[in-house]
Amino acid sequence: MEKRKLGNSGLEVSALGLGCMSMTSAYGPAADKGEMIKLMRSAHDKGVTFFDTAEAYGPLCK
Repeated sequence: MEKRKLGNSGLEVSALGLGCMSMTSAYGPAADKGEMIKLMRSAHDKGVTFFDTAEAYGPLCK
């Protein structure tokens, strides 16, 4: 998986990311929590380290 540097911080994340807004009720009924956890774990297992999340999306995992 290719990496990208974030600004001058020295932090690196995967070039591909996973947007998490659609996992919540932002676009309609929230997706199944268990399935979304599986999705996030699968993405991480494949090398994704950039997850686009925001507190405004609401809680997904507690």
